[in-house]
Amino acid sequence: MRKVIAWEFVSLDGVMERPETWVSPYLNDELEEANESGRAASDAMLLGRMTYQVFADYWPYQTAEGGPIADYINTTPKYVVSQTLDTVAWQNSELIRGDVTGEVLRLKRQPGKNITILGSGALVRSLLRDDLIDELGLMVFPIVLGKGKRLFEDWQGPKGLELVHSKTLGTGVLSLTYRLARKEAEG
Repeated sequence: MRKVIAWEFVSLDGVMERPETWVSPYLNDELEEANESGRAASDAMLLGRMTYQVFADYWPYQTAEGGPIADYINTTPKYVVSQTLDTVAWQNSELIRGDVTGEVLRLKRQPGKNITILGSGALVRSLLRDDLIDELGLMVFPIVLGKGKRLFEDWQGPKGLELVHSKTLGTGVLSLTYRLARKEAEG
């Protein structure tokens, strides 16, 4: 069965909003290598409406100069969870409405590699509550932003997670991978 892997860029104080405005001092080959590893293990993306709209306004216009990430994002099948959109026009995009849990379980049963979620904080929180995220990857940047949307805004917890991998990059960015804690997964 395929895994749903959420990858999030977050500040030290948990802000995930508009990472393009604060990650650039930390971009280097080491971070790109970590990102490439995630892309290589994935052949589908699951996106919330807001992230889809931001991506669809930007990535289709990034071709060769956008590098490997532009190619990956533009060619990979994208499943967009939204109750308000009527259509999704970006290439390789499919709208998911209604029974999100059933659709995510259907996608997980299909053959293929991992299904990656980028951004999409509300979707990540919803799927995490429903135990549909197999791994939560956090790239924690050594910056405090003070304001902005946080990954766990309005969280109704607790949810136990188990750290399965950690690495400190040369820039001080922490790469952390979590799975649901055993007692959570069994309960």
